[in-house]
Amino acid sequence: MASSLTITSEQMFACILDGQGGAAALTREALDAWTSSLGTLWVHLNYTNHEHQDWLRRHSGLDELVVDALLVEDTRPRASALDGGLLLALRGVNLSPGADPEDMVSIRLWIEQGRIISARKRKLLSVSDITERLERGAGPASSGDFIETLVDRLTWHMSDTVDQFEDRLAEIEECVVGTARPDLRLELAAIRRQVITLRRYLAPQREAVSRIISEPAPWLDTENRQRLREDNDRLTRHIEDLDAVRERAAITQEEMLSRLSEQLNTRMYVLSILSAIFLPLGFLTGLFGINVGGIPGSGDSHAFWLFIVALGMVMSFQLVLLKWKRWF
Repeated sequence: MASSLTITSEQMFACILDGQGGAAALTREALDAWTSSLGTLWVHLNYTNHEHQDWLRRHSGLDELVVDALLVEDTRPRASALDGGLLLALRGVNLSPGADPEDMVSIRLWIEQGRIISARKRKLLSVSDITERLERGAGPASSGDFIETLVDRLTWHMSDTVDQFEDRLAEIEECVVGTARPDLRLELAAIRRQVITLRRYLAPQREAVSRIISEPAPWLDTENRQRLREDNDRLTRHIEDLDAVRERAAITQEEMLSRLSEQLNTRMYVLSILSAIFLPLGFLTGLFGINVGGIPGSGDSHAFWLFIVALGMVMSFQLVLLKWKRWF
């Protein structure tokens, strides 16, 4: 047995839970020699690794249906009971640097009395949390503790993401109240897209956790079920918060479009007023600019300035008329 509980993408991770919150890592040779009398086994692998796939098919002893479910490329959150065990597919928020929160990481599990097999493609922070707890001697002691701890960590990491959505939306709402910038529409659209995608996975995950609670698995004790209910309640609140964020984003987007439309109408109104003012002036200047005989004042040296005064009087009359009509 080795002492390190470090998980890598290239190597298969295996350990035995000591029942006291700690674990001892296993080598590949020790894994093949494992028996249920040694303690609860946890095997964590990468379902895209061919060596790991070969171990699942040839050495895990799992039913072919379970193996196929663990290795399938795409899956939605679900829970299915089979031969005294549970086949699970759960999702966690992608917290990797530069990753989109809605790009959720999938983890598939087979859990039974005395054995846990989990598979993933990308690193999941919730799994790292479990290994860190095991190293401190404060990790899960059994299969029931393991699934409860995993669901708890998945749900808690979602809390930060949901809070970020609410904070971002609050900032946008404040900007919209102050000034409705056109670029805010892109931010609102991005928030709505991310929230819709995230909720699409959280809703079936809530149903999967409910299914876990209702299953009569002997390795799930009363305390495990109670904690899973609390996790499910928290997950339900996250879904409700996401629904609220989506509705607030839609209302904010409508308000922003209304303000932008109002600003556009105001500008068009001003341009219409200016056009109305200069329309008769343009007509008069065009009329007196034709090069034919008989134009009034063509022989008078003061005619140009008199014409300018007349244009000023026409403009003043128009402004008084528009003000009297309350058009501006």
